[in-house]
Amino acid sequence: MSLTCREWGSLTVGRDPADGKGLTENEARGFHALAERAGKRLKGRPTVLTWTFQSRKEQVLKAGQVVGILAIPRRTLEILPKIDGDDGDVRRALIHMLAVARGLRVADGELADLHTQRHDLLEILIGLFAGRLLAAVRRGLPRRYVEYEDDLRLLRGRLDVTRQVTHLAFRPDLLACRFDELSEDTPLNRVLKAAVTRLARIARSASNARRLADLAARFGSVGATAAPLREPVRLDRTNTAFHDLYRLARLFLEGDWQSTTGGGSAGFTLLFPMNDLFEEFIGQRLKNALSSEYEVRLQDSKHSALRDACGKPIFELKPDVVMERRIGGKPIVLDTKWKHLTPRAPRCERTWGVTPSDVYQMLAYAQAYDAERTVLLYPWHEKLRPEPPGINRAWTVPGTGRRLDVAAVDVRCRSRGVADALRAIVEGCGR
Repeated sequence: MSLTCREWGSLTVGRDPADGKGLTENEARGFHALAERAGKRLKGRPTVLTWTFQSRKEQVLKAGQVVGILAIPRRTLEILPKIDGDDGDVRRALIHMLAVARGLRVADGELADLHTQRHDLLEILIGLFAGRLLAAVRRGLPRRYVEYEDDLRLLRGRLDVTRQVTHLAFRPDLLACRFDELSEDTPLNRVLKAAVTRLARIARSASNARRLADLAARFGSVGATAAPLREPVRLDRTNTAFHDLYRLARLFLEGDWQSTTGGGSAGFTLLFPMNDLFEEFIGQRLKNALSSEYEVRLQDSKHSALRDACGKPIFELKPDVVMERRIGGKPIVLDTKWKHLTPRAPRCERTWGVTPSDVYQMLAYAQAYDAERTVLLYPWHEKLRPEPPGINRAWTVPGTGRRLDVAAVDVRCRSRGVADALRAIVEGCGR
């Protein structure tokens, strides 16, 4: 059974799980233990789940600013982003963000075909991987020439003279051969097989289980690997059809897999801090949309806020995106903030809920990079109406010609819609 909640949402502990909105205490403990371990491996170590008291009698498991999947035996918890729309729409938006951030090619039509209402995020991703991989391997597994050594009665390949005169000195009937042979037991196939094997343990839908069983049989000639993420995979023109599949396989294998043999409870987590995911999504979208006109640098670290007495830089600055026109012009610095703007909150009519610390950060970027414009980019949400996505506020820095824009982009839009919105923001179209 699958449970769904949004970022910062809560699930009641002790409620009958049959209503789809609660957890037994044992389930809550299992999810909390998984979350504690997974959180230690995430960048910035964000809080995934907090177990707290809502009242004297009611305990709740509260989600943090992390999205993804936590799976324990017979139960899955799905955490979706806090954006507008029903669960199916939000799942599609999340898969779109993951695909862009991780360099996966998922067409808008393919997203529309995903059964986002019937299945949770984990089953959808497994189905996407298994369906694509099955279609690819039906045309044949990728193969490479692998060097083998064997002692044969007839020469094959070339003679290994050193081994012949040492190990086979008293076996004139055998020849120490070294030869190349096309093999399906390659690093790429071992990674794909590892992903299939692991996913078969957690897939719940009958269609996914059936496809994974079919795939396991087709990878029968491929060896197992103890460390799939360290396999020396080489992606080139001979295996183009498997590039995205390899990235998907790594996405699953990078998840936190736990088993009872490690001393803890069995489970699986695939989690993404929303701050990082939004930053990566916007950065890759900007690179794809503007690379012909701008040099787009992500996580640029050329400058620092200060220098010490010896002239060495201290307090490194690292804006999310720096853009410079290829034909000249001052840089534009953009920083993403996965926060909800609150223009109608008390005392926020003029500031839109933008925090002073974020403004000071952008002023430091503008000074260090001599930027003509800086942009604070937020996710657009329905409570911003009638304000459309795009540049919502353009503020000026007193005593300079610099401008600080507050902008929002609707992450639910299709690929072209997001790209067009970002282009308009970068070009300065708006207030």
